[in-house]
Amino acid sequence: MNYKDTLFFIGKCLTITHEKHNRFLVEEQLKKGNINWDNIIKISTSHYVFPALYCNLKRVDFLKYLPNDLVEYMKYITDLNRERNQQIIEQAKEINELLTSKGITPIFLKGTGNLLEGLYDDIAERMVGDIDFLVEKNLADEANKILVSSGYTEKISELFDDHRHLPRIVNPKRIAAIEIHKEMLVSSKATFFNYDTVAPTLQETKNIHTLSTSDKIKLTIFSKYINDDGYTLRSINLKVAYDVFLLGNKLTSDFIIEESQLSKQLKAGLKINTSVLSKPKHIPELNDAFSNQYYSDFLKYLTSTKNTTKKYLWFSKRLPILKRLFYKKSYFKFVFSRLTDINWYRRKFKPNS
Repeated sequence: MNYKDTLFFIGKCLTITHEKHNRFLVEEQLKKGNINWDNIIKISTSHYVFPALYCNLKRVDFLKYLPNDLVEYMKYITDLNRERNQQIIEQAKEINELLTSKGITPIFLKGTGNLLEGLYDDIAERMVGDIDFLVEKNLADEANKILVSSGYTEKISELFDDHRHLPRIVNPKRIAAIEIHKEMLVSSKATFFNYDTVAPTLQETKNIHTLSTSDKIKLTIFSKYINDDGYTLRSINLKVAYDVFLLGNKLTSDFIIEESQLSKQLKAGLKINTSVLSKPKHIPELNDAFSNQYYSDFLKYLTSTKNTTKKYLWFSKRLPILKRLFYKKSYFKFVFSRLTDINWYRRKFKPNS
Protein backbone atom coordinates (compact mmCIF):
# COMPACT_ATOMS: atom_id res chain seq x y z
CA MET A 1 0.00 0.00 0.00
CA ASN A 2 1.50 3.32 -1.07
CA TYR A 3 0.63 6.67 0.55
CA LYS A 4 -2.41 7.27 -1.66
CA ASP A 5 -3.82 3.76 -1.13
CA THR A 6 -3.33 4.01 2.62
CA LEU A 7 -4.92 7.46 2.80
CA PHE A 8 -8.04 6.32 0.94
CA PHE A 9 -8.27 3.11 2.95
CA ILE A 10 -8.18 5.02 6.25
CA GLY A 11 -10.73 7.46 4.82
CA LYS A 12 -13.14 4.63 4.04
CA CYS A 13 -12.55 3.12 7.50
CA LEU A 14 -13.72 6.39 9.04
CA THR A 15 -17.12 6.00 7.37
CA ILE A 16 -17.94 2.36 8.19
CA THR A 17 -20.17 3.20 11.15
CA HIS A 18 -22.53 5.00 8.75
CA GLU A 19 -21.81 3.57 5.27
CA LYS A 20 -22.69 -0.10 4.65
CA HIS A 21 -21.06 -0.15 1.21
CA ASN A 22 -17.73 1.09 2.58
CA ARG A 23 -18.05 -1.33 5.49
CA PHE A 24 -18.23 -4.20 3.02
CA LEU A 25 -15.23 -2.90 1.02
CA VAL A 26 -13.11 -2.40 4.13
CA GLU A 27 -13.92 -5.86 5.50
CA GLU A 28 -13.02 -7.49 2.20
CA GLN A 29 -9.64 -5.77 2.23
CA LEU A 30 -9.05 -6.64 5.88
CA LYS A 31 -9.83 -10.29 5.20
CA LYS A 32 -7.21 -10.40 2.46
CA GLY A 33 -4.60 -9.57 5.10
CA ASN A 34 -2.46 -7.38 2.84
CA ILE A 35 -2.64 -4.26 5.00
CA ASN A 36 0.56 -2.37 5.77
CA TRP A 37 -0.18 -1.55 9.39
CA ASP A 38 2.99 0.51 9.79
CA ASN A 39 1.71 2.87 7.11
CA ILE A 40 -1.76 2.91 8.67
CA ILE A 41 -0.32 3.93 12.04
CA LYS A 42 1.99 6.55 10.55
CA ILE A 43 -0.66 8.27 8.42
CA SER A 44 -3.58 8.02 10.85
CA THR A 45 -1.48 9.50 13.66
CA SER A 46 -0.09 12.30 11.47
CA HIS A 47 -3.67 13.16 10.45
CA TYR A 48 -4.89 12.93 14.08
CA VAL A 49 -7.51 10.24 13.39
CA PHE A 50 -5.87 7.28 15.15
CA PRO A 51 -8.54 7.13 17.92
CA ALA A 52 -11.34 7.69 15.38
CA LEU A 53 -10.01 4.79 13.31
CA TYR A 54 -10.03 2.53 16.37
CA CYS A 55 -13.55 3.57 17.40
CA ASN A 56 -15.01 2.91 13.95
CA LEU A 57 -13.32 -0.48 13.60
CA LYS A 58 -14.51 -1.44 17.07
CA ARG A 59 -18.14 -0.45 16.46
CA VAL A 60 -18.46 -2.80 13.50
CA ASP A 61 -16.45 -5.63 15.12
CA PHE A 62 -13.48 -5.37 12.74
CA LEU A 63 -10.76 -5.32 15.42
CA LYS A 64 -10.59 -9.11 15.08
CA TYR A 65 -8.77 -8.59 11.77
CA LEU A 66 -6.01 -6.50 13.38
CA PRO A 67 -2.82 -7.67 15.14
CA ASN A 68 -3.49 -8.02 18.88
CA ASP A 69 -0.62 -5.75 19.94
CA LEU A 70 -1.92 -3.03 17.61
CA VAL A 71 -5.43 -3.29 19.09
CA GLU A 72 -4.01 -2.96 22.59
CA TYR A 73 -2.00 0.11 21.58
CA MET A 74 -4.98 1.72 19.83
CA LYS A 75 -7.15 1.13 22.88
CA TYR A 76 -4.52 2.66 25.15
CA ILE A 77 -4.22 5.83 23.06
CA THR A 78 -8.00 6.11 22.67
CA ASP A 79 -8.57 5.75 26.40
CA LEU A 80 -6.03 8.50 27.08
CA ASN A 81 -7.70 10.78 24.53
CA ARG A 82 -11.14 10.11 26.04
CA GLU A 83 -9.87 11.14 29.46
CA ARG A 84 -8.26 14.28 28.00
CA ASN A 85 -11.42 15.24 26.13
CA GLN A 86 -13.55 14.82 29.21
CA GLN A 87 -11.28 17.32 30.96
CA ILE A 88 -11.49 19.66 27.95
CA ILE A 89 -15.29 19.54 28.06
CA GLU A 90 -15.28 20.37 31.77
CA GLN A 91 -12.76 23.18 31.21
CA ALA A 92 -14.83 24.65 28.36
CA LYS A 93 -17.97 24.59 30.50
CA GLU A 94 -16.06 26.33 33.28
CA ILE A 95 -14.89 29.04 30.86
CA ASN A 96 -18.41 29.42 29.51
CA GLU A 97 -19.86 29.90 32.99
CA LEU A 98 -17.16 32.38 33.95
CA LEU A 99 -17.48 34.55 30.83
CA THR A 100 -21.27 34.50 30.58
CA SER A 101 -21.48 35.62 34.21
CA LYS A 102 -19.53 38.70 33.08
CA GLY A 103 -21.80 39.36 30.10
CA ILE A 104 -19.55 37.80 27.42
CA THR A 105 -20.84 34.93 25.28
CA PRO A 106 -18.10 32.61 23.97
CA ILE A 107 -18.88 30.71 20.77
CA PHE A 108 -16.93 27.45 20.91
CA LEU A 109 -15.28 26.50 17.63
CA LYS A 110 -13.90 23.45 15.85
CA GLY A 111 -13.10 20.37 17.96
CA THR A 112 -14.24 21.78 21.30
CA GLY A 113 -17.50 22.99 19.79
CA ASN A 114 -18.09 19.54 18.29
CA LEU A 115 -17.39 17.84 21.62
CA LEU A 116 -19.77 20.14 23.48
CA GLU A 117 -22.46 19.57 20.87
CA GLY A 118 -22.10 15.78 21.06
CA LEU A 119 -21.09 15.24 17.43
CA TYR A 120 -19.12 12.06 18.07
CA ASP A 121 -20.48 8.67 19.16
CA ASP A 122 -17.48 8.50 21.48
CA ILE A 123 -15.74 11.68 22.65
CA ALA A 124 -12.44 9.80 22.33
CA GLU A 125 -12.68 9.97 18.53
CA ARG A 126 -11.61 13.61 18.20
CA MET A 127 -8.10 14.77 19.02
CA VAL A 128 -8.25 18.36 20.29
CA GLY A 129 -5.35 20.73 20.88
CA ASP A 130 -6.49 24.12 22.14
CA ILE A 131 -9.90 25.33 23.24
CA ASP A 132 -10.88 27.87 20.57
CA PHE A 133 -13.76 30.25 21.00
CA LEU A 134 -15.00 33.37 19.26
CA VAL A 135 -16.29 36.53 20.92
CA GLU A 136 -17.33 39.90 19.61
CA LYS A 137 -14.17 41.69 18.55
CA ASN A 138 -14.55 44.55 21.02
CA LEU A 139 -14.86 42.05 23.91
CA ALA A 140 -11.79 39.91 23.15
CA ASP A 141 -9.39 41.83 25.40
CA GLU A 142 -11.93 41.89 28.23
CA ALA A 143 -12.43 38.11 27.93
CA ASN A 144 -8.67 37.69 28.08
CA LYS A 145 -8.43 39.82 31.25
CA ILE A 146 -11.19 37.81 32.94
CA LEU A 147 -9.42 34.51 32.23
CA VAL A 148 -6.03 35.86 33.29
CA SER A 149 -7.53 37.06 36.56
CA SER A 150 -8.93 33.55 37.13
CA GLY A 151 -5.57 31.77 36.85
CA TYR A 152 -4.58 31.77 33.18
CA THR A 153 -1.17 33.16 32.25
CA GLU A 154 -0.33 35.31 29.25
CA LYS A 155 2.97 35.73 27.48
CA ILE A 156 4.43 39.03 26.28
CA SER A 157 3.48 38.16 22.73
CA GLU A 158 3.02 35.01 20.70
CA LEU A 159 1.28 36.87 17.90
CA PHE A 160 1.10 40.25 16.22
CA ASP A 161 -1.89 42.45 17.05
CA ASP A 162 -3.76 41.93 13.77
CA HIS A 163 -3.82 38.13 14.11
CA ARG A 164 -7.22 36.44 14.20
CA HIS A 165 -6.85 35.36 17.84
CA LEU A 166 -5.12 36.70 20.92
CA PRO A 167 -1.90 35.08 22.18
CA ARG A 168 -2.54 31.62 23.62
CA ILE A 169 -3.07 31.50 27.38
CA VAL A 170 -2.71 28.54 29.73
CA ASN A 171 -3.71 27.57 33.24
CA PRO A 172 -1.30 25.26 35.09
CA LYS A 173 -4.31 23.57 36.71
CA ARG A 174 -6.15 22.90 33.44
CA ILE A 175 -5.30 20.60 30.53
CA ALA A 176 -5.81 22.76 27.43
CA ALA A 177 -4.50 26.11 26.23
CA ILE A 178 -7.02 28.79 25.23
CA GLU A 179 -7.24 30.81 22.03
CA ILE A 180 -9.68 33.73 22.12
CA HIS A 181 -10.69 34.55 18.56
CA LYS A 182 -11.57 38.00 17.29
CA GLU A 183 -11.89 36.55 13.80
CA MET A 184 -12.12 33.03 12.38
CA LEU A 185 -10.19 33.60 9.15
CA VAL A 186 -6.99 35.32 8.09
CA SER A 187 -7.32 39.08 7.72
CA SER A 188 -7.67 39.06 3.93
CA LYS A 189 -10.78 36.84 4.15
CA ALA A 190 -12.18 37.78 7.56
CA THR A 191 -14.83 40.18 6.25
CA PHE A 192 -16.58 37.35 4.41
CA PHE A 193 -16.99 34.95 7.35
CA ASN A 194 -16.97 36.42 10.84
CA TYR A 195 -18.92 36.98 14.04
CA ASP A 196 -21.56 39.09 12.30
CA THR A 197 -22.20 36.52 9.55
CA VAL A 198 -22.59 33.55 11.91
CA ALA A 199 -24.39 35.24 14.83
CA PRO A 200 -27.94 34.98 13.38
CA THR A 201 -27.81 31.17 13.19
CA LEU A 202 -25.91 30.22 16.35
CA GLN A 203 -26.96 27.07 18.23
CA GLU A 204 -27.52 27.14 21.97
CA THR A 205 -27.68 24.05 24.18
CA LYS A 206 -27.71 24.39 27.96
CA ASN A 207 -26.42 27.96 27.67
CA ILE A 208 -23.45 26.88 25.51
CA HIS A 209 -23.18 28.47 22.07
CA THR A 210 -21.74 26.89 18.93
CA LEU A 211 -22.01 27.59 15.21
CA SER A 212 -24.84 26.21 13.13
CA THR A 213 -24.11 22.91 11.39
CA SER A 214 -23.66 24.65 8.02
CA ASP A 215 -21.30 27.22 9.48
CA LYS A 216 -19.38 24.46 11.28
CA ILE A 217 -18.79 22.79 7.91
CA LYS A 218 -17.65 26.09 6.42
CA LEU A 219 -15.24 26.83 9.27
CA THR A 220 -13.86 23.29 9.16
CA ILE A 221 -13.09 23.74 5.46
CA PHE A 222 -11.87 27.32 5.73
CA SER A 223 -9.54 26.61 8.66
CA LYS A 224 -7.69 24.06 6.53
CA TYR A 225 -8.04 25.51 3.03
CA ILE A 226 -7.65 29.21 3.87
CA ASN A 227 -5.90 29.63 7.21
CA ASP A 228 -3.54 26.67 6.69
CA ASP A 229 -3.05 27.15 2.92
CA GLY A 230 -4.63 23.81 2.06
CA TYR A 231 -6.22 25.32 -1.05
CA THR A 232 -2.87 26.36 -2.52
CA LEU A 233 -1.15 23.17 -1.40
CA ARG A 234 -4.01 20.95 -2.65
CA SER A 235 -3.79 18.93 0.53
CA ILE A 236 -6.05 17.00 2.87
CA ASN A 237 -6.22 16.36 6.58
CA LEU A 238 -8.32 13.34 7.54
CA LYS A 239 -9.36 14.93 10.84
CA VAL A 240 -10.94 17.73 8.81
CA ALA A 241 -12.51 15.28 6.38
CA TYR A 242 -13.98 13.22 9.24
CA ASP A 243 -15.56 16.29 10.82
CA VAL A 244 -17.03 17.33 7.47
CA PHE A 245 -18.43 13.82 7.02
CA LEU A 246 -20.08 13.71 10.45
CA LEU A 247 -21.38 17.27 10.23
CA GLY A 248 -22.70 16.62 6.74
CA ASN A 249 -24.67 13.66 8.03
CA LYS A 250 -26.33 15.97 10.56
CA LEU A 251 -27.73 18.28 7.88
CA THR A 252 -31.51 18.15 7.46
CA SER A 253 -31.56 20.28 4.31
CA ASP A 254 -29.27 20.81 1.34
CA PHE A 255 -25.99 22.60 2.00
CA ILE A 256 -25.89 25.73 -0.15
CA ILE A 257 -22.69 26.99 -1.73
CA GLU A 258 -23.23 30.65 -2.52
CA GLU A 259 -20.97 32.40 -5.00
CA SER A 260 -18.63 34.52 -2.93
CA GLN A 261 -14.98 35.32 -2.30
CA LEU A 262 -14.74 31.99 -0.46
CA SER A 263 -16.65 29.68 -2.80
CA LYS A 264 -13.57 28.24 -4.54
CA GLN A 265 -11.97 27.20 -1.26
CA LEU A 266 -15.28 25.77 -0.05
CA LYS A 267 -15.82 23.78 -3.24
CA ALA A 268 -12.24 22.51 -3.25
CA GLY A 269 -12.42 21.37 0.37
CA LEU A 270 -15.77 19.68 -0.03
CA LYS A 271 -14.73 17.93 -3.24
CA ILE A 272 -11.55 16.49 -1.74
CA ASN A 273 -12.93 15.55 1.66
CA THR A 274 -16.13 13.92 0.42
CA SER A 275 -14.20 12.01 -2.26
CA VAL A 276 -11.62 10.53 0.11
CA LEU A 277 -14.30 9.63 2.68
CA SER A 278 -17.91 9.69 1.48
CA LYS A 279 -20.44 12.33 0.44
CA PRO A 280 -23.29 12.90 2.90
CA LYS A 281 -26.78 13.13 1.40
CA HIS A 282 -27.22 16.90 1.74
CA ILE A 283 -23.76 17.90 0.49
CA PRO A 284 -24.02 18.83 -3.21
CA GLU A 285 -22.46 16.74 -5.95
CA LEU A 286 -19.58 18.83 -7.24
CA ASN A 287 -19.00 17.88 -10.87
CA ASP A 288 -18.33 21.32 -12.31
CA ALA A 289 -15.16 21.94 -14.31
CA PHE A 290 -13.38 23.75 -11.49
CA SER A 291 -14.05 21.09 -8.84
CA ASN A 292 -13.11 18.22 -11.12
CA GLN A 293 -9.86 19.88 -12.22
CA TYR A 294 -8.96 20.74 -8.63
CA TYR A 295 -9.55 17.15 -7.51
CA SER A 296 -7.46 15.87 -10.42
CA ASP A 297 -4.62 18.17 -9.34
CA PHE A 298 -5.00 16.96 -5.76
CA LEU A 299 -4.53 13.34 -6.85
CA LYS A 300 -1.35 14.32 -8.72
CA TYR A 301 -0.02 16.13 -5.64
CA LEU A 302 -0.53 12.98 -3.55
CA THR A 303 2.17 11.19 -5.53
CA SER A 304 4.43 14.21 -6.06
CA THR A 305 7.73 14.43 -4.17
CA LYS A 306 8.28 18.15 -4.85
CA ASN A 307 7.70 20.65 -2.03
CA THR A 308 8.36 23.87 -3.96
CA THR A 309 4.86 25.28 -3.28
CA LYS A 310 5.14 24.59 0.43
CA LYS A 311 8.57 26.22 0.60
CA TYR A 312 7.34 29.26 -1.34
CA LEU A 313 4.43 29.70 1.08
CA TRP A 314 6.77 29.40 4.06
CA PHE A 315 8.94 32.28 2.80
CA SER A 316 6.08 34.41 1.43
CA LYS A 317 4.34 34.35 4.81
CA ARG A 318 7.41 35.21 6.86
CA LEU A 319 8.90 37.95 4.70
CA PRO A 320 6.12 40.51 5.50
CA ILE A 321 6.54 39.75 9.21
CA LEU A 322 10.27 40.47 9.04
CA LYS A 323 9.64 43.73 7.16
CA ARG A 324 7.00 44.95 9.62
CA LEU A 325 8.99 44.19 12.78
CA PHE A 326 11.02 47.38 12.12
CA TYR A 327 8.01 49.70 12.35
CA LYS A 328 5.22 47.78 14.15
CA LYS A 329 5.71 47.09 17.84
CA SER A 330 3.49 43.99 17.93
CA TYR A 331 5.48 42.34 15.12
CA PHE A 332 8.74 43.04 16.95
CA LYS A 333 7.27 41.47 20.12
CA PHE A 334 6.15 38.45 18.11
CA VAL A 335 9.58 37.79 16.59
CA PHE A 336 11.32 38.53 19.89
CA SER A 337 9.08 36.10 21.81
CA ARG A 338 9.84 33.33 19.31
CA LEU A 339 13.60 33.94 19.31
CA THR A 340 13.72 33.90 23.12
CA ASP A 341 11.48 30.84 23.57
CA ILE A 342 13.54 27.68 24.12
CA ASN A 343 10.48 25.50 23.55
CA TRP A 344 10.07 27.02 20.07
CA TYR A 345 13.63 25.94 19.23
CA ARG A 346 12.94 22.45 20.56
CA ARG A 347 9.85 22.10 18.38
CA LYS A 348 11.57 23.39 15.24
CA PHE A 349 14.88 21.55 15.57
CA LYS A 350 14.01 18.34 17.36
CA PRO A 351 15.51 15.24 15.66
CA ASN A 352 13.23 13.10 13.53
CA SER A 353 12.04 9.93 15.21
